[in-house]
Amino acid sequence: MGLLINKITFITGASSGIGKACAEIFAKEKSNLILSARRIERLQTLAKKLEKDHGIKVKCLKLDVRNFDEVEKVINSLDSNWKKIDILINNAGLSRGLDKIHEGKKEDWDEMIDTNVKGLVYVTRHVLPLMLKRKKGHIINIGSTAGHEVYPAGNIYAATKFAVKALSQSIRLDLLDKAIKVSSVDPGMVETEFSEVRFRGDKERAKNVYKGLNPLSSKDVAEAVLFCASRPTYVNINQVIITPLAQASSTQVIRKEK
Repeated sequence: MGLLINKITFITGASSGIGKACAEIFAKEKSNLILSARRIERLQTLAKKLEKDHGIKVKCLKLDVRNFDEVEKVINSLDSNWKKIDILINNAGLSRGLDKIHEGKKEDWDEMIDTNVKGLVYVTRHVLPLMLKRKKGHIINIGSTAGHEVYPAGNIYAATKFAVKALSQSIRLDLLDKAIKVSSVDPGMVETEFSEVRFRGDKERAKNVYKGLNPLSSKDVAEAVLFCASRPTYVNINQVIITPLAQASSTQVIRKEK
């Protein structure tokens, strides 16, 4: 498409899943990348491959988005060239457990709220002024269909994704006169490490989430993100909701027995 050549795209949670897929597809479009995650070794391996395959530049940042001071320090430490961030993809997020509210665990609640809501806000707070200084930029938040309708035992996770939806809409209003784009890409069932993380490594339980249907892939979601990022300057994609064909809502899913 050519619109992303030499632009800088900052992706949080880039070590796996949707974040990694975004890194791969944006690299293919010749965007330079800032990749952040807690697992720096994974990022470095990915960076080497993307630089070799696509001739781009990649900056790896070890970053826990839940830590405000760390986010501030890491972003402020970027040199002047890397601070010219054109696109921010707020992808870092997770779910922990699938408990009814009266059986939930505080540590699970805190981790989801700190990552999915506060992490998004912390990173946006420190990247957005850099965009405003240059009078251009695009923030793309990865939400969820769980931010549009709840499902049984999805309570806190859904609450965090409703927050992402509200933040995306609020940021859009705050920046209406600033020529900064804001988009939200909200997928349904995507087969990534998401369910393994939710069930703390229980691979069998995670696999059963997608049993009997063809879920979205990380690439499917990354392509939707790329679509948002590659529109003409006067076009803003406010929101994209993407699900597998077999999923009509958070609770309406058709499964086929093999």
